[in-house]
Amino acid sequence: MRNRETQFLILLFLGACLFSYGQSNKTAPPSKNAFLAGTAKILITPVTPIPMSGYGGRNDPFKGVHDDLFARVIVFSDGVNKAVLITTDLIGISNAIWEETTRRIAKETGIKKEYVLLSAVHNHSGPVLKVYDDEDTSGNVTAYVEELEKKIVKATNDAVNNLVPVSIGAGKGECKMNINRRAPDGNGEISLGQNPYAPCDHEVGVIGVDDKSGKPLAVIMNWPCHGVVLGPQNYLITGDWPGAASRYVEEGSGGKLIAPVIIGASGDINPVYGPHIDFENNSSYAYGKDAIGEDLGQESLRVAKDIQKFSSGKITAVQRVISLPVKEKEAGKYLQPENKKDDSLKVRLSAIKIGNIVLTAVSGEVFNQISVKMRKQSPYAFTFMITHCNGSSGYLVSEDAYPKAGINGSHDKFVPTGGYEVNSTSVKTGAEKAIIVNLLEMINEL
Repeated sequence: MRNRETQFLILLFLGACLFSYGQSNKTAPPSKNAFLAGTAKILITPVTPIPMSGYGGRNDPFKGVHDDLFARVIVFSDGVNKAVLITTDLIGISNAIWEETTRRIAKETGIKKEYVLLSAVHNHSGPVLKVYDDEDTSGNVTAYVEELEKKIVKATNDAVNNLVPVSIGAGKGECKMNINRRAPDGNGEISLGQNPYAPCDHEVGVIGVDDKSGKPLAVIMNWPCHGVVLGPQNYLITGDWPGAASRYVEEGSGGKLIAPVIIGASGDINPVYGPHIDFENNSSYAYGKDAIGEDLGQESLRVAKDIQKFSSGKITAVQRVISLPVKEKEAGKYLQPENKKDDSLKVRLSAIKIGNIVLTAVSGEVFNQISVKMRKQSPYAFTFMITHCNGSSGYLVSEDAYPKAGINGSHDKFVPTGGYEVNSTSVKTGAEKAIIVNLLEMINEL
């Protein structure tokens, strides 16, 4: 009897060991707040020559490709919610492109619209996309836009299918290869130039994403500057300095990570090189975009090395559309964009919180000090702004840029008033306060 009991106990013990072994070799499901991320990168260089966007005087199709354009995608998950950051080496994202692309992303991946950040680097050496009212609407352009939407959705699907456990963190650096472009012209007016007296945001926001072994999956670079190094006579497709920055980081890693640029508030900021109006006759000016890309890339990698990363946290998002009062259209003035309705301009604001990192976004071309003021008031140290994101609302300028009644220009050399951007914006006044107040409210909701 005792032998039988002993045999039974031995069998019971062996069974328990086998069960335990089997359980230990199963992949444990991720915890509720464990971070996951997946990346994808897809070529979006147009194949058929179509007109280029960014300068009104270029009406002919592009003549060649200097370097390729890409869309880069990072999907984040906390086990409950998924969010996606999409960057494109393009001029902007129209409201129509945003609506159709996010609709399909939601349908195919389940990622809700408010959890999508679909942005452009505001590259002036890429194809037209029907972002602005006066752009080409030919069949070739329509075909390119439709193909672009398909590629973005495909890349988002690929990123969802590549989700792996990650750690995420953020840091800050500085790049001084940008400068305020609103310069006095000597005749009491404001021109597009370089103004070292006017405020310019040099902060570089860096977000690092590593896999569980500590290898980088992505280095995200947030910096404010127009993509205009190669100027209005350039007829070659290129990613300008944002493409060069991404390429510098990606090629330096052997192509093992993606390095998207997310453009900060740069409505009044240009690169220190360019725009080069004689690029066609002196293609050596291409060094400007590479020099900026290298400088930004090196600084981003320096910051990324020391970032403290976290493997768990929550992802939340909020989005709202605000209405701003518009000016009457003046004769000869080009007002942007296509979402101006009746007596108001619709501006889409977004905010996504990933752990202790907050990404805010504006569907317009925002002056740099609006972002600086918003970030200073945010309760989160790592708060960044993405512009040209989730639609197009044109220039959104600081309150002090509007000329005061009865004054032609400003006596303050640091804050020139009037000029191209103020003439181009659809908004009377009030954009600065509305953007800051609403984004801060949204951040507090996250």
